Amino acid sequence: MIYINDKIFDFDLQAALAELSDQRREQALRFKHELGQRTCAAAYILLCEGLQKEYGIIEKPVFEYGEHGKPFIVGHSEIYFNLSHCREAAICIIADKPVGIDIESIRTFKHTLVDYTMNEEEVRQIEHAERPELEFTKLWTQKEAVLKLSGEGISRNMKQVLLNPPASLTTIVSPDQRYVYSYCYCFNS
Repeated sequence: MIYINDKIFDFDLQAALAELSDQRREQALRFKHELGQRTCAAAYILLCEGLQKEYGIIEKPVFEYGEHGKPFIVGHSEIYFNLSHCREAAICIIADKPVGIDIESIRTFKHTLVDYTMNEEEVRQIEHAERPELEFTKLWTQKEAVLKLSGEGISRNMKQVLLNPPASLTTIVSPDQRYVYSYCYCFNS
């Protein structure tokens, strides 16, 4: 199930920080700016809401991290989740199989980033799109979701990530065209 909050300034940040686990509060407070603190807190709150709704878990989850930083819930290896946030929204996906999700604001991009992360076909897609910034964001979130699914993070050649994507890769553009998110499930599930 996917949970999203795109009203990042509609909650009391201090009250939200008090509701986080100590681990997540420390992580949120590492952000220098309020927006980062808000989106970090909002993503965790979405996870808590989803865990309560789907599994009846009311304890604040504590994370352990894989080799490349993918989080796991201590004591609940049967639950898979992924979090992401951008300037406009926070998002959480919870499942009974490995998942990856990424959300990004739609904005202009640097051509050097396109050259570094996109293969020739993807560059053509971006160049011929009616809205190149939207097309770039769609491709970027797809790549991030796949890498977050595998737990690799951005640790391999970005140009090759979508050559063999999981069968269940989905991309959504927000109705107001402010952000894009992509999610995917395990290759063999």
